[in-house]
Amino acid sequence: MSDSDHSEHSDADTRKSSAGTGNSAQPKTLRGSKTEFHPALAVSNIRNHIPIILEMEKDQYGTWAELFRIHARSHRVLHHIVPSTGKEPPAVTDTKHEQWSTLNATVLQWIYSTISTDLLTTILEPNSTAMEAWNRLENIFQDNQNARAVTLEQEFSNTRMEDFLNVSAYCQRLKMLSDQLRNVGSSVNNHRLVLQLISGLPEAYRSVATLIRQSNPLPAFYQARSMLTLEEAGMAKMTCTGSHAAMHTTQPRPTEDTSQRANRRPNNRSRSRGNQGRGGGRGNRSAPQTGVPSAPSPWSAPPWQQQQQYSVWQPWGWTPPPWAMPPCPYPTSQWTRPAGPPKQPGIL
Repeated sequence: MSDSDHSEHSDADTRKSSAGTGNSAQPKTLRGSKTEFHPALAVSNIRNHIPIILEMEKDQYGTWAELFRIHARSHRVLHHIVPSTGKEPPAVTDTKHEQWSTLNATVLQWIYSTISTDLLTTILEPNSTAMEAWNRLENIFQDNQNARAVTLEQEFSNTRMEDFLNVSAYCQRLKMLSDQLRNVGSSVNNHRLVLQLISGLPEAYRSVATLIRQSNPLPAFYQARSMLTLEEAGMAKMTCTGSHAAMHTTQPRPTEDTSQRANRRPNNRSRSRGNQGRGGGRGNRSAPQTGVPSAPSPWSAPPWQQQQQYSVWQPWGWTPPPWAMPPCPYPTSQWTRPAGPPKQPGIL
């Protein structure tokens, strides 16, 4: 083999070895790259992940803190608020210090964006880290644990369903109080929570309360809550059905015209009286009077007959007697009308 052929074979082997080493070294370079994107930097609006705004008046620190820890763990920044993870901040001279500072500022913005203005002005300090702000909030809401536990225990024991609109609001309040007791070191187990739930029920839920109480073991809190919710829905349905039935049974009946009834009854009575006294006389005459004037009877005569009888005497100012027809104890005798007042001379 000549020297030229040997040189060509050596150059080909060199190219193959260099190509092989280049393919194996390229992934290591990508994995060790400093331009790796952190998932915490992709969060644009923290309110979409933590919808609760922590306020001093509303004691929701336990719920807010749990949601914040879950969000920080999912984005690999939990070590910025929980010191037990074992990750210490890098030194200033370290190459990772810049990325750590960026992530710390991001978590600090998350904290400031999910608390009220009063809490923000209370814990805000210059050059503060996310862990320092987290510890200040914890001290504000979890100081004096014994005094808080006594107050929460009294409120938990005196909670009744009559103070709430429905079963859901009542159960939600009990669950919130139990979470607050757990945060101050007085945990409430499921047995006690369910017993307090059924002890605050009104008399209308007596049947379902007895069913839950006699269960051995007691059902879980969420199962008991579901039973009460179904009972409430059934009671509301029965009430609605009863109201519809009462509406159908109390519909007003068509009223009869009283004027027609008044005009119809005198004819019937006069016909019956005329049959009794067929010797003479009129059957629509009233009974004999005793001398004491009384109100005219509605069955004496129709209004048009009364107007025709007494229209003659109205020009002289004479008022007809209070009775409609004169007494007639003997129908066979002939009755004469009494004389009216003397006629006055006219102007003409």
